[in-house]
This record gives sequence, structure tokens and C-alpha cells, in this order.
Amino acid sequence: MSNSIASLLRGYFYDGESSVFVHSVQGKVGEVILPSGIEEEKLEDQVDIIHSSINAFVVENGRYPHCVSVEDGKEVFCFGVDYDEALTHDSFSRAVGYTGSSRRSEVMKNKISLVTGGAQGFGAGMVSGLIEEGGFVYIADMNIEGAKKSAEEFNSAAGKTVAYPIQVNVADEESVKAMMDEVVRVSGGLDIFISNAGVLRAGSVKEMSLKDFDFVTTVDYTGFFLCTKHAAPVLAAQNSGSRGLYMSDIIAISSKSGLEGSNKNGAYAGAKFGTIGLTQSFALELVTDNIKVNAVCPGNFLDGPLWSDPDRGLFVQYFKANKVPGAKSVQDVRKFYESKVPISRGCTTEDVMRAVCYIVEQKYETGQAVPVTGGQVMLN
Repeated sequence: MSNSIASLLRGYFYDGESSVFVHSVQGKVGEVILPSGIEEEKLEDQVDIIHSSINAFVVENGRYPHCVSVEDGKEVFCFGVDYDEALTHDSFSRAVGYTGSSRRSEVMKNKISLVTGGAQGFGAGMVSGLIEEGGFVYIADMNIEGAKKSAEEFNSAAGKTVAYPIQVNVADEESVKAMMDEVVRVSGGLDIFISNAGVLRAGSVKEMSLKDFDFVTTVDYTGFFLCTKHAAPVLAAQNSGSRGLYMSDIIAISSKSGLEGSNKNGAYAGAKFGTIGLTQSFALELVTDNIKVNAVCPGNFLDGPLWSDPDRGLFVQYFKANKVPGAKSVQDVRKFYESKVPISRGCTTEDVMRAVCYIVEQKYETGQAVPVTGGQVMLN
């Protein structure tokens, strides 16, 4: 019940671009008390009760309530324009009738995002980019200590809470569900879910073990399914709470290898091709909930740890696997991959962030795989 009510409340405050934090606490009585048994009502009736109850308070008091609770309920839902304000419980400062800006420079501002695999590599770069755009980001990662450290650094630099660490294993359904339960408890929901967590094992189809193949497929393909399965109901509830106005985004980080095959890298390419198939299928289904589902297909992130790690990076793996004919060193492998890109460099997180911002800003597109490959792969 509490998960649904929190997300419906966040939908109530949708301003055309984003919403507020709806933080769940215990031991406090709300200024607006919703009737007991509301969770047993039809969804549309729950929405009507929430809207009429809060609207009546606004008319009488000239402001929004700081907190809402359910009669005889254990949880109270407190509002804030940011995380820290929601924690104080009694200082909600949003002006009545406020509407967000749709100007390009402000579209990403105040949005709540989640990035899986956000504690390192490409994910860490996207977390940084989303915060720079003025958003709040959940850093979701198996490496919880790394996520905590990153969040502390971002929060210290900002002077307020702009990042929140969550431990998750995207290949484990209970872990993904627990992650989304925590998101709803902390903020009521979110605006952008970026499914970025991924792994790679390179090798010939003649030699790769089934264990390695299953590992790549489970994380890169099944992980996206599980994340979408548990994120979509939260985003849908926000849309219901807004009475069909709340538009949100699920973005899969696929790959150039999801657009064309990759020699001796079949497990990864197959999973990324499959991710685009899921993207298109989920887009067709979830559009009725105002959820856009798109994918970004980056080129090779040559300066990131996936490629450049001196022990486990792809340059080393590909060199050992003789994937680049005639390569005498790891540096020869790097030069080979740089030469394949018309723009003559690897992809960066800034390149990917531009694509993410475009996807969020563009309200008239879903089910797309946006290439960010420096011209290495061109659409046909």
C-alpha cells in the first residue's frame, strides 16, 4: 500500500517535467489524513481521494501540506523540493501552482534518476553528468562501499544531498525489487531509470564456457528485464497520480555491439542485440503509462576501465585472444580500434550524456536505439 500511495502522491505534484520528493517516515501525523482503507479502493478512486484531500487543504491554508498520512496507518509521507527538505518534515516550500520549465537548459534540473552500475566506469560518469545537470541520482551498484564513497563525495561538493547509494545485483530479482522499494521509501519514485550495469567476457564461440556465456547474458540482458519489471510499476503509479500527465524514461545502455556483430565477442553482442529487442517491446507496452523506453548504443569507451584496465581490460583480453591480427602489443590493439572510428577517438561519458539528455527532452520518441559511435556504425 505505502509504495503505491507514495508514488501516487508524487504524481499529484508533477509539474510538466518533474515532481517532488515523497519521503516515508514513521511516528508522525500528517496535516492531511487520507481515509483508512484507501488502498482497497480502485486506482482511479485512490487518485481522486488524494487530489480532493490535498486540494481542500490548499484552498483552506494557501499552501501545500508538509505531510500526508493514512488514517490508522503506520507511515507518513513527507514532501520536499529536494531530499534534505523532505527529511525535515515541516518545511515544504513549493509554491502553490508552480509549473516546471521545459526550456532545454532546465529539462534535466530537479529530476530524480537511478543509474545501475553507477559506482564506476561509464555509470560513474553518467552519475556525475546527471548531478551537473541539477538532478538527484541513486547510485545503484553491487559495490556498495564504492557507491557510498561516491555519494559522500558528490554530497560534500554540492553542500546538500544529491546522491544516494543503493546496493543491487541486477541479476537477482529480490535485490532489484528491494532497490525499488528503497527508492519509493526515500523519494516516492523517480523520473529516469538508466539500466547501465553490464559485464563482458570476450572469447571465441569455439572456446567460451557456458558459465561465462550465461554470466554475460544474465547481467546484460536479463538484468534489463528485471530492472524494467520492477521500475515500470512505480513510474506507472506516478502517471496515474498525475491523471495521465507524468512522462518518465527508462534508458538501456546497449552498445555499438548491439547494432552489429562483434568478432569473438558473441555473448556480449547477443545480449546487447537482445536489449534492443526488449527496448522496442517494452516501449510498445509501456507507452500507455507514459513511460518512454529507449536505448543508447555507445561506441568503445577506450579510456574507461572496461577497456584500459591493465589486468582485465578489453585491450588486454583482445590482445591475448589474438582478436587483432598482427598486433604486437596492447597499444597496437588500441590504435586498431581508434582507426575504426571516423572521428578517430573513443566514446566518452559526455557523449553518452548528450544522448541521455536528448532522449529525456524528446517527448515524441520511444523504442529507439540511439547510436553514439563516432560514425563507426551508421544507421541504414
